[in-house]
Order: sequence, then C-alpha cells, then structure tokens
Amino acid sequence: MIQLKRAYDPASPHDGRRFLVERLWPRGIRKEDLLLDDWIKDAAPSTELRKWFHHDPEKWKEFQRRYFTELDSRPEVLAPILKAARHGCVTLIFSSHDAEHNNAVALKSYLESHSAKAGRKSIKA
Repeated sequence: MIQLKRAYDPASPHDGRRFLVERLWPRGIRKEDLLLDDWIKDAAPSTELRKWFHHDPEKWKEFQRRYFTELDSRPEVLAPILKAARHGCVTLIFSSHDAEHNNAVALKSYLESHSAKAGRKSIKA
C-alpha cells in the first residue's frame, strides 16, 4: 500500500517505509527531525517542470503527463519505493500545501498504475 503524508505532519508507526520525494528539502524542518528511510530527489519532477507547474491546478493534467514522461525515462530511481511497497506500507512524504495537486499525488498514481501492470504481467507468466 502506498500512502501520502505532508512532511510537516508527525510520523506514525503505520507509515511503514517513509520516502521524501521532493527535489528540495522542506522549509523549516531540520534534517534530524524528519524521520525518513530515504530521500529520493530524482523521483521528484525536474526543476524546470516544477517551476513551470508552480502548483497551478489548471496545469495539473499537463503536469502529470510531463512528469510521467520524466519518470518513464528513469525507472531505476523508483526501484526502492516499488521494492518496499511489495513488502509492506510505504509513505511518500511531500511538502506542498496543496494536498491534491502535487508531485507525490502524481507519483502515487504512477506507481500504483505500474505496480498493477507488473502484477498482471506476473499473473500471465
């Protein structure tokens, strides 16, 4: 199971493995105060895409399309998240104020879609 949580919310034992999926460290949080299993900067959108999107809900569909294209070009960066998700709960940590239109929401959708496809392939094999 993959879930989402803001970096500013307290960690929970139910979070499972916690991955920060932002290119930039969350403002106002000391590194020793954010409980993480890993910080996967390369799972975040490129700087150019992040700046273009600027959390504008009107750009959400196009942002997802462009972001998924970026993710398709570097699948190896997602391996730690996918591996952890096969063995238990994973929480993607994000810092955006908008909990509906951010890269973690898009990444969760992308990972779930790809996990489902991988599951169908293994069932057919």
